[in-house]
Amino acid sequence: MCRLTVVIADDEPIIRMDLRTMLANAGYNVVGEASDGFEAVELCKKYKPDVAILDIRMGDLDGLSAAKYINEDLPTTAIIMLTAYSKGEYIDRARENGISTYLVKPINEKMIVFNIELAVARNKELLEYRKHYVKANEQLESRKIIEKCKGLLMEHRNMTEKQAYEYIREISKKRNIAMYKVAAMLIKQYEV
Repeated sequence: MCRLTVVIADDEPIIRMDLRTMLANAGYNVVGEASDGFEAVELCKKYKPDVAILDIRMGDLDGLSAAKYINEDLPTTAIIMLTAYSKGEYIDRARENGISTYLVKPINEKMIVFNIELAVARNKELLEYRKHYVKANEQLESRKIIEKCKGLLMEHRNMTEKQAYEYIREISKKRNIAMYKVAAMLIKQYEV
């Protein structure tokens, strides 16, 4: 089994050391340590870890802001927020910035291992949902283009709906071009 890679970001060196020890004992590979959000973002870009554990409050760039940038650039990295604060406002911001899980200090090895596994599983599910969502949207957009083209063919060439569809399909097969691309090309000639 491949060991999960982790980046740790906390402005307290002793906490980073404790986390590194806990994670190493649990079989994780800590690939980088950061003392602020900017460093965390750079380390995540460099190592593309499976997990980033970010303290909520750090100098220069806080963990929540860093999480937003990591999430945008590396959606496959699960993000765990680590904090001494359990205020609702942080929980809401954490959710908005794509945090997989939220841990309140102090933590122990059992708690961190459980939450890493949970965060990685949740992140995989989320990525799968996003992939299906994008595919469904692409199919819907393709269908809209084909429908528009059929309407134009029916209007300008006096075709039935079935004839218009078959016309687009035949060109698609003959030219080895996706139907929605054929439809988009045909639409352009009528929109001139």
